[in-house]
Amino acid sequence: MNKFISSLIALAIAGVVFYSTIFVVDQRSHAIVFALGEVKAVISEPGLHFKLPPPFQNVMFLDKRILTIESPEADRFITAEKKNILVDTYVKWHITEPKLYFVSFGGEEGRARDRLSQIVKAALNEEITKRSVRDVISGERDKVMQAIRKKVTDEAKQIGVEIVDVRLQRVDYVEQINNSVYERMKAERSRVANELRSTGFADSEKIRADADRQRIVILAEAYKEAQTVSGAGDAEAAKIYSQAFSQNAEFYKFYRSLEAYRASFKSKSDMMVVDQGSEFFKYFKAPGAGAAGAAPKK
Repeated sequence: MNKFISSLIALAIAGVVFYSTIFVVDQRSHAIVFALGEVKAVISEPGLHFKLPPPFQNVMFLDKRILTIESPEADRFITAEKKNILVDTYVKWHITEPKLYFVSFGGEEGRARDRLSQIVKAALNEEITKRSVRDVISGERDKVMQAIRKKVTDEAKQIGVEIVDVRLQRVDYVEQINNSVYERMKAERSRVANELRSTGFADSEKIRADADRQRIVILAEAYKEAQTVSGAGDAEAAKIYSQAFSQNAEFYKFYRSLEAYRASFKSKSDMMVVDQGSEFFKYFKAPGAGAAGAAPKK
């Protein structure tokens, strides 16, 4: 009985020892096999693997996926104009050299994140202090990002990390200078608006003056043409009258006298004091005398 129990205990111990010698590497991880702090093997291929039982060898797993570092709070930087700005960043990175990464940080991801954050902050500070606020926000933002990405990538390689991307999420002024910036922007916009209004008023006056000039020219030309047509019409009418009245001169005198009578006696209250023997009333005395005394021309 004792012999049987001893055999079971031996088998259990052997099973535990055997189980401690095998490990599985996930496709999302790197495996570091080390003994007494010294790296013995780096395994990146997924599958079942073997090692010596502890304490002779141990295994540490490192994340192979792309990781993200986002700044919890905006960092303050000073531009070339000595103005403070706040910058939020994020970094995409992953482990490419597990052994170098393990030697640098002992496999602790928190230490790696802190180190990468320091590298990014130093690169940002170096680039921003050489540029104005306008350049950082819009003018040379792409150049700033390229320079920062190159510096961070070069330094990250020395700790076994590859930088996938570095981005500026937000660039803003410090609260203390926001009001002055807004006032300056407001004044600039007001100046531009006033210039546009002045230009528009000058253009409107020019257009109005040109329209008035064209109106005067058009009216003058129209009046000139109307007078020309009217004169031609009067001349033609006079010619026709002359041809008509030249056929009977006495009838013409009679017609003209009737027109004079009509013009003189427009109203019942009209009164004239003239000699009754006046030539003006010639046709009142003998209405048919003039017409009968002259024969019509043929």
